[in-house]
Amino acid sequence: MTEAGERFLFAIRGNLESLQEAIADVSADRGEPCGILKVSMSPTFGLTYILPLLPGFVARYPQIRPEWIFENRQVDLIAEGYDAAIGGGFELTPGVIARTLAPAHLIAVASPSYMHDRTPPADPAGLSAFDGIVMRSMRTGRIRHWQMRNAAGEEIAGGPREKIVLNDPAAMCRAAVLGLGVALIAKPDALPCLESGELVRLIPQWYADAGPISLYYPSHSLLPAKTRVFVNFLTEEFRAQKLSARFAGSLG
Repeated sequence: MTEAGERFLFAIRGNLESLQEAIADVSADRGEPCGILKVSMSPTFGLTYILPLLPGFVARYPQIRPEWIFENRQVDLIAEGYDAAIGGGFELTPGVIARTLAPAHLIAVASPSYMHDRTPPADPAGLSAFDGIVMRSMRTGRIRHWQMRNAAGEEIAGGPREKIVLNDPAAMCRAAVLGLGVALIAKPDALPCLESGELVRLIPQWYADAGPISLYYPSHSLLPAKTRVFVNFLTEEFRAQKLSARFAGSLG
């Protein structure tokens, strides 16, 4: 590199990443979003709520090739080359931002057969009288205990006694459908079974707040067109389908 070239590189070094992104965006897109869109999401949530949106997305953006990975883990977006991730409870690392899609509220559920000859609990403390289907965190190795709240702002610690320990929300939901006990699971995971009558909600005015379900993506100053349109498309669909309200445990 010549001396003049070194001076030029020094002068633009602070904006070099943005410049490279801008060149790549214009060169690759030619006015239309295109390229591989690599997205991570949990299997249950992704299959139930995100995958059904794919036909509409590819019809609108035919030059984008979705590469969607269904996995129960927090990915490193930048190091692993992901364009986005969907989930809850992610620790925000430098260079990543989160856009809230909906609440992640946990509710108490059981099958009608399990509750057939049992008196429903009056509040979260009453859940301790029931067999519990609980989850052990793969990250911490611990079983999490929840503080439940209602719309009036009251809070009570409570949950069923530990009887069956699983490590997957879908497995917990299925175990509850099989009549094995009471589970505290995210309302999006329970919703199809609640609507079909396979599960019933206990203490419907109470829920535990596990934080938001968010869309995570790198905080580039100039977001690639393929990622930008995906972010906009997903937030529009969540709004149109009123998924935030449907997932809110506070609404009973």
